[in-house]
Amino acid sequence: MASKVLFITPPFTQLNTPYPATAYLKGYLNQIGVASNQVDLGIEVILQLFSKAGLKKIFQEIEANEPELSDNVARIVRLKANYLQTIDPVIAFLQDRNPTLAYRIAEGDYLPEASRFEQLDDLEWAFGTLGIRDKARYFATLYLEDIGDLISEQIDPHFGFSRYAERLGMSANSFDEMHEALDQDFGLIDTLLCDLLEQKIQQYQPTSVAFSVPFPGNLYGAFKCGQYLKKHHPELVLWMGGGYPNTELRSLKEPRVFDYIDFIVLDDGEAPIRLLLDHLDGEIPVAELKRTFTRIDGQVTYCNSNAAKDVAQREVGTPDYSDLMIRDYLSVIEVANPMHRLWSDGRWNKMTLAHGCYWGKCTFCDVSLDYIGRYEPITASILCDRIEEIIAQTGENGFHFVDEAAPPALMRDLAIEILRRELSVVWWTNIRFESNFTADLCRLFRASGCIAVSGGLEVASDRLLEMIKKGVTVSQVAQVTNHFTQAGIMVHAYLMYGFPTQTAQETIDSLEMVRQLIQAGVIQSGFWHRFAMTAHSPVGLDPKSFGAINLMPTAGTFANNDLPHEDPTGADHEIFGEGLRKSLFNYMHGVCFDVPLQDWFEAKVPKTTISKNYIANEINNEPTPEYKDRNRILWIGAQPELQIFEEDELSELIFSGKKEDFAMELPLDLGQWVAELLNTVGYEQKLNTLKPIRESYESQFGDFEEMLESEVWEILREHGLLVF
Repeated sequence: MASKVLFITPPFTQLNTPYPATAYLKGYLNQIGVASNQVDLGIEVILQLFSKAGLKKIFQEIEANEPELSDNVARIVRLKANYLQTIDPVIAFLQDRNPTLAYRIAEGDYLPEASRFEQLDDLEWAFGTLGIRDKARYFATLYLEDIGDLISEQIDPHFGFSRYAERLGMSANSFDEMHEALDQDFGLIDTLLCDLLEQKIQQYQPTSVAFSVPFPGNLYGAFKCGQYLKKHHPELVLWMGGGYPNTELRSLKEPRVFDYIDFIVLDDGEAPIRLLLDHLDGEIPVAELKRTFTRIDGQVTYCNSNAAKDVAQREVGTPDYSDLMIRDYLSVIEVANPMHRLWSDGRWNKMTLAHGCYWGKCTFCDVSLDYIGRYEPITASILCDRIEEIIAQTGENGFHFVDEAAPPALMRDLAIEILRRELSVVWWTNIRFESNFTADLCRLFRASGCIAVSGGLEVASDRLLEMIKKGVTVSQVAQVTNHFTQAGIMVHAYLMYGFPTQTAQETIDSLEMVRQLIQAGVIQSGFWHRFAMTAHSPVGLDPKSFGAINLMPTAGTFANNDLPHEDPTGADHEIFGEGLRKSLFNYMHGVCFDVPLQDWFEAKVPKTTISKNYIANEINNEPTPEYKDRNRILWIGAQPELQIFEEDELSELIFSGKKEDFAMELPLDLGQWVAELLNTVGYEQKLNTLKPIRESYESQFGDFEEMLESEVWEILREHGLLVF
């Protein structure tokens, strides 16, 4: 019997857009002629739960049990009629199917309100002058979160919109707690989940079911589905892959896992899946699988004897989003911050520019693992082919490139190819704040549709950045983020505290750097993460080389990625978390820059040693770029109209920008040279270096330096002549 795979993303990942792993793998199976379907059970469970019928079940269960209610939940129960009246219209509004409801929601007297609305003390401060629909989406999100509080208090303590039973999967050295949770009677959410699962099995009739588990928050859902299928459809073969197994389960020894799942594959799934399907079709023995765990004679066995190469990125095919309910996802606004909302607002087609990380040196990162350590880019042409195919599939032109760090050269080539093909796309990605991101390169990205980047500033301390091997300095970060901001691209910074040997002084100085970066307007958004040592990072593999770090013993048989440790040479990092979070929240809203840093913390902390104008000085003192023959030159504006007045030996170049026209009167020969230059270096042409341009000018007019210092050059640069 030919294989037919059903890919499942279990609850819960995102409300606004599908997680892309199943679309990637379906695209690959299309290439090799294997039939497959996919389903996101997360969004489907949410839509059943957050409906009039779903809320009725919730209220009925609460009323039947007659539990003690908190004041907040008691208020929601008293407002039952209001919630039942409004839930379906609100969901339709968040799906962009009921846009006129925004007027009623934004007025503030339509939705029932519970504790989540208490944060609205100063809405103008949080939202400024954002439009009615954004304000309404924010209110509607708070409304859903109020219902979520009701569910987690009275129906299922594991519930979360983008995570389900996350705690059971996080740092779970033992499988005992997960096993115990799975043995409990089915609750309302479990019942909804398994009813939907049964419908999908009947609809698609697969021979095997594959669960994508990127996060701890959808691990329980995968096991619950596996438990149901083992009981009701024992003929099906069940397998699992994704980010969680790739990082957490690499040393798996727990045989009970395979009561719920038959196989677990690691790292890139394409080659292991092809071999697994060959095995299920009886073509190869189990021992010839690749990067695959299974249970043999009661013992967990890792099968990795097959020498088959991984599938090249150019051969994996275009991600296939068919089967997914693209139009049913919810566009929510969890926080007013414009950068944070990108993760939860809008439907983003997710793609990868390159396999792995082109840098691959950061000591806190899992660089020893294949998904980061093996760098393999693909061409801009292939990427744009896939972009066009996905737009045709989904009807959406927004793209989130989910690379660990997008390579600048490939971003450049992609931006030029987008312009050449005249595609209208909106995109954002993750980067390193490296010096190759010049001001002109950022202008190119913006012209092609880039609206935001996120990157790791991590610990804003040059000593620690060197230890981390980030390859940047704080000064460089300030200058690069200024380039992006000046080009109109929002910047989000990932921030870290608690790295081994980090002192209290360095933490406070890092906060001061962040304060200045935000006050200077070059970073619009950030988030502080507490450092976690992982087993596959350089610091986890060789902790002693990063100071007198003591690893605390763990003897788990399940998830063994996070390494508990003691850092006797560093600060007490526990005292900083809340103060860092609170100060950043205020800075991102443009307030409290003058509050002394010590006031954010309950414990006594040192004063900063960073000068008040450090970041401003680093931005202002950035050296002026020098023009070199190897620099690329590109014109991203429209080609001008050249009018010639031979009797006066004059010419006029008429430029039509998107907002206005402007003209440039030049001597005839220079006007013709400029017109030819812009045609030669337009994005429709092959990318040129500056050398032939210099030689062409000097053959007709003399020293090219005079052109570079002229008003003509300055005007051209201002209107879209880029050199990088």
